Amino acid sequence: MKKIIKGILYTLFFLVVAVVLFGLVLAYLPTQWKVKNMGITPKEAAVLRQSYTGPHNVFTTTDGETLFLRRWNPDTIDPAKKDMAVLIFHGFTAYSGPYSMAGVPISKGGYTVFGLDYRGHGLSGGNRGDSPGKDRWIADLGEAVKYVKGLGFKRVVVLGHSLGVASAICAADTVPNDIAGLILLSGAYEGRKGLTKPVPFFQQAKILASSIFRPSYPAVEYYREGMTVSKDTLWNYRYTLRFLTMMDVKKLRLPKNMNIPVLVGVGDKDELFAIDKVKDFYNLIPGNKKEFFIMKNATHAKIPLESWEEIVAWLNKTYASGPANATAK
Repeated sequence: MKKIIKGILYTLFFLVVAVVLFGLVLAYLPTQWKVKNMGITPKEAAVLRQSYTGPHNVFTTTDGETLFLRRWNPDTIDPAKKDMAVLIFHGFTAYSGPYSMAGVPISKGGYTVFGLDYRGHGLSGGNRGDSPGKDRWIADLGEAVKYVKGLGFKRVVVLGHSLGVASAICAADTVPNDIAGLILLSGAYEGRKGLTKPVPFFQQAKILASSIFRPSYPAVEYYREGMTVSKDTLWNYRYTLRFLTMMDVKKLRLPKNMNIPVLVGVGDKDELFAIDKVKDFYNLIPGNKKEFFIMKNATHAKIPLESWEEIVAWLNKTYASGPANATAK
């Protein structure tokens, strides 16, 4: 009987060893990437950040990481707008740079605009395409809002695009009294069907093995047929599994007692989110100060100047036309 038990234990031991060895081989097996843009390292990001000469701010998070804020300043300061800032949370794979499409026209409208590079993105510090976890991710967003407010801007409106919509909701949940309003563009709880192909089993096993044996390695490639791939190395096309699974965006909700101005928009040519699904998302937003608009001739990532001018008009109507407008506490 003892021999049988010993034999079973030896068999189980060797099976475990075999599985671990196989997992290690999978985790470190070279991957054939579809996107040739391999991005940059955290050290390269730090060098670029230190040499960046455009308007910007940097701040240190409570856990010691450096985050970068691109800045677009208005040419003239309108007294009704001098204490107000718009803070942009960018979309998936991107960073603040491409959001000049928003920063320039909104700053021309008289508002100071900031664009946050998430941890592990753009010119911010941190492992590329990664986050230590959901709590740290949310803390970064809240600390960015508080930092901008600490620069003297009593009213901070958060503008989230795509993934930035989820980021804006997270920020509103963690620092609700520090946000004067939300602009939520090109986001919904449900995307269009059939955008991505099923991941082959072997690739799934490789991703899982990487997440177990080297969780900080960006083993998941963001790619879909027909997407535009930028040659700019500050774009991220590879992510860690823990980043992609740290939160269920379908469960994100704004605080029920929050009643601040909210503008929700979607392009009429958005290839990722249908208008009706964005409207479903809009209907779940609490309060009676919300508005919905469709951006004409806008795709998911390319939003024309006319739509940004409409957003400036909404900001003027909501915040710069009289004392009755909402302000942050």
